[in-house]
Amino acid sequence: MDIIQVITLSIVEGVTEFLPISSTGHMIVLSRLLNIPQNSIHINFEITIQLSAILAVCYQYAEKLRKSLNLWKKIIVSFIPTGVVGLLFYKEIINLFSVTTVALSFILGGIVFLIVEKFYRENKSTTKSLEDITYRQSLIVGIAQVFSLIPGTSRSGATIVGGLLSNLDRKTATEFSFLCAIPVMLTATLFSIYKNLGKLNTGDIYSLILGFVITFFITLITVRLFLKYVKRYNFVPFGIYRIVFGLILLLFFSN
Repeated sequence: MDIIQVITLSIVEGVTEFLPISSTGHMIVLSRLLNIPQNSIHINFEITIQLSAILAVCYQYAEKLRKSLNLWKKIIVSFIPTGVVGLLFYKEIINLFSVTTVALSFILGGIVFLIVEKFYRENKSTTKSLEDITYRQSLIVGIAQVFSLIPGTSRSGATIVGGLLSNLDRKTATEFSFLCAIPVMLTATLFSIYKNLGKLNTGDIYSLILGFVITFFITLITVRLFLKYVKRYNFVPFGIYRIVFGLILLLFFSN
C-alpha cells in the first residue's frame, strides 16, 4: 500500500471503530475506492491498526482499569455471551459476510437507534457512572453485543443500545461500550493473527508503524470527542447516518 492508502485507512479505522456506525462497512467501501487488494499485506495492516485502536482505549481508561477489579469483572461478564456464541458459530458467522448483509445491518441498526431514542429518557436513567453498573446490566449489554457478530451491526452500536435499554445514561453506556470492546477486539485480533500467521510478514514495516501511530491517536481523539458529544446530544444523527450509508452500500457496492 502507498502512503495515501495507509493514512486514509488508518484515519477511517480510528474514527469509525468506536462510533456506532460499524467500521466494517466503511473499510469495505474505502478498500474498493482505493483499489486495495485483499492480500497478506492488507490483512497484516488491518490486524495492526485494530490492535492500535484497542490500545488507545486501554490508554484512555488506564487509571480506572488499573484500580477497579470489579470493573474488569463486569467487562468479562459482558464478554461471555459474545465469546460463547462466536466460538460455537464461527463458521456460520463468516458465511454471513457480504456487502448486502452489511448494508441491511446498517439500515436496521439505524432504525433501532431511532426507535430507542424516541422512547429513551435520560432523566429516568438509574446508572450514571461506570462504578454503578450492575452485573445484570453488564449481562444485558453483553447479550446485545452478540448481535454485533452480524457484519455491519456495529459492536459499539449494539452495546450502546444495550446500555440505554438497561437504564444507563448516554455517557455511561458509551464508556462501557468502549471498555466492552477490549476483550472482544483483543480476542478477535489474536484469533486473526493465529488464522493468518502464515500470511504475516515483516514487509512494509514503515507502513505498519505509520498506520499504528495514526490509528492510535485518531482513536484517542475520536473517543474523547464522542464522550463530549454524548453529554449534550442524542444518537439520532447516527441512526440517520446508518440508514443513508446502508442505502448507499446497497445501491453502489452490493452485487
